[in-house]
Amino acid sequence: MPVYSLSDDISFPHPSLAAEDGLLAVGGDLQIERLLLAYENGIFPWFNEEDPPLWWSPPMRAVIFPNELKISKSMKQELRKPGYEVRFNTDFSSVIKNCQLIRADQEGSWITEEFILTYTELHNMGIAHSAETYYNDELVGGLYGLTMGDIFCGESMFTKRSNASKIAMIKLTERLIEKGYELIDCQITNPHLESLGSREIPRADFLNTLYKSLKNRKSTDF
Repeated sequence: MPVYSLSDDISFPHPSLAAEDGLLAVGGDLQIERLLLAYENGIFPWFNEEDPPLWWSPPMRAVIFPNELKISKSMKQELRKPGYEVRFNTDFSSVIKNCQLIRADQEGSWITEEFILTYTELHNMGIAHSAETYYNDELVGGLYGLTMGDIFCGESMFTKRSNASKIAMIKLTERLIEKGYELIDCQITNPHLESLGSREIPRADFLNTLYKSLKNRKSTDF
C-alpha cells in the first residue's frame, strides 16, 4: 500500500489503507484539531525528532482489557510496601518530560518540545491525563495518555524506581474500571506490556470498539 502525504487540510486516509508495518501517512503537523481527528480514527503519531510527523495504524493493535490486567505475586507484594502513592493529573508536565528524557536516553524520542506543548494543551482541555507514582513523596514513575470515548489511549511511561510505572498502570486500570472504561490502547506490544496482560486484536476490531465508544460515551469523566 502507498504511504500518503498529508496536505494542509485536516484529514487522513482510512486506517485500513496503512502499509503492512502500520505506517499510514507522512507530514502535517501536531495541531490540536489534527491530533484529535487522528485519535478518533485509531491513528497515532510516532517519529524521531529529525523526521516529519509519521502517522500509524498497525494491522494488529496492542490493548489491555481492564478486567484482564495481570498483577504478579511479586507486584502485589510491592504494592503493599509503605511509601507508595499514586496520584492523577497533579504533575502532567513532569510525567511527559520524564518520558521524553527516558526515551532520548534509550533509542531516541518522538516527544519533541512541540509534542510536549500540544499534549499539555490537551491536558488543560481535560483530554490528556497522567498517572504518577510517588515513593516517599518523590516522583519515581508514571504514564500519560488520552481519553477517547471509553478508551484510554496510552502514550508513554517512565520509571526511576523498579516497578514504579507498573504501579501507575495498575492504579490507573483500577480507576478506569471504576469510571466504566472499556479498553486501554497500548498501540504496539512489548514484553513490559505483555507482563501486564496486553494482547493484540485486529485493527478492524479496535476501530469498531473505538467508534462505538465515541458514540456512546456520555461524558469525559476521568
